[in-house]
Amino acid sequence: MDTTLFVWMVAIPILAAPVIYLLGRLGVQQEILPQRSKLVRWAAFTATLATWIPFIFTVRDFLSQRHGQFHIESIWLEVDGLSLLMSFIVLLLGTIVILFSGSYMAGEIGEEKYYVMLLVMVGVMIGLSCATDLFNLWIWFEAMAVSSYLLVAFYRRQPASLEAGMKYLVQSAVGSVLVLVGIAAVLAQAKTLTLSQIREVATASPILLAAGALFIVGFGVKIAIVPMHTWLPDAHAQAPSGISAMLSGIVIEIGLLALLRTLLALAGVTRAWCFLLMGFGALNMIYGNLMALRQNQVKRLLAYSSLSHIGYILFGLGIAFYSHQGIGASGAFFHILNHGVMKGLAFLAAGTLLYAIKLSRGNHEPLLISDLAGAASRYPLPSLALSVALLGLGGLPPLAGFMSKWQIFTAGFATHNGVIMCLVVFAALNSVLSLAYYAPMVNIMYRTKPGAGTPENSMIPITMLIPLGILACLVILLGLWPGFMDWIIQPASQSFLIGF
Repeated sequence: MDTTLFVWMVAIPILAAPVIYLLGRLGVQQEILPQRSKLVRWAAFTATLATWIPFIFTVRDFLSQRHGQFHIESIWLEVDGLSLLMSFIVLLLGTIVILFSGSYMAGEIGEEKYYVMLLVMVGVMIGLSCATDLFNLWIWFEAMAVSSYLLVAFYRRQPASLEAGMKYLVQSAVGSVLVLVGIAAVLAQAKTLTLSQIREVATASPILLAAGALFIVGFGVKIAIVPMHTWLPDAHAQAPSGISAMLSGIVIEIGLLALLRTLLALAGVTRAWCFLLMGFGALNMIYGNLMALRQNQVKRLLAYSSLSHIGYILFGLGIAFYSHQGIGASGAFFHILNHGVMKGLAFLAAGTLLYAIKLSRGNHEPLLISDLAGAASRYPLPSLALSVALLGLGGLPPLAGFMSKWQIFTAGFATHNGVIMCLVVFAALNSVLSLAYYAPMVNIMYRTKPGAGTPENSMIPITMLIPLGILACLVILLGLWPGFMDWIIQPASQSFLIGF
């Protein structure tokens, strides 16, 4: 594998960030760039497009060699199926969100800082997905956390946004401390922090069992495992819509990857990890659905629905831990991809309607479900995109969400374990329950007359509609042709199984 190209996947977005910041500040200080905002936006978009080049070559080399490592001093990065899957989702959503944000964030104070932090987040998440030892995993994780804190609190002049950012910061900091304590416990017992070496020496031990529990709680904050989830509804609701798409579509999944890496390294300590993952998955499903039913704000509803979908992923991974079979892992990783695409589409479509109805008029109030009344007649394309996302999240065939849930449920029944099969039925009922809040949102857009507060003929920029079209097509394509992404799903599943 060409390690030079490999490292550029991480380096391009991180190195582009300070350049973009200087471009933005130069225009402010010298007033020589009247079009500085447009230049900053397109420079950020170009940086993400450029990152696709080393990614494509890395995928090509990996599929032929199945291995790739790079190190700078003590920093080791390694490409495997899991890191490729996560890098793909990061790049996909990062590119689309930057394109979308060009119009959505136009004119906002500190616009260049938004793109700087977004690019840093993209580069750091790719680096995190490739980390091979616990300490570097933690460093990358903290770098991701810092960039996401700043983006959640981007509208810092609004008290609610600042409060959401502070809540996110405090809770994540507590989780980070717990992870660091867990790392210290592993080092004391295993005498190494390299994940592959820990896997070789990890045996039943109270210290390693405690370390695993600390990892579940610590990373569980970022993943939004109930009850460590309380930051998520506020963060998703108050962040810019593009950042909400990143938080729900990939940031919590990257946290899940970090947890998965650590639990795979500690797989020899106890088999209880599988039941813990399935138990937390069931709790996330029911709590997320019940709380979503109570919401009247669109973005808060979508935030709580993310809890339930994290539940499906945890459930699938728990099945894979129990059975050591690829179908459970494939279903979980397929749902990670589908959730990233569907939830990214949902938040961006909601953001487009928010922009048309409120933001374009200087109104930063949240988008209510009642604001969607008759939206389909005045904003047909964003309404259609939001409907596709919602119905996909609800698991209706032939959309993407149905296919990944079906794979998880099939894997559960294949275990022939009575408890797991009961949990499968429970998960299927929760999928039906979710339609109780997804379907009314679609209904109000198409079967209700526009309200007096719904403006007419708001111009929606093409740079906001193109991302919606791309993601909506992916939701439909992944439902009709689930094997379309097997080239990246199956390597991730194989990397998971190798961990045992």
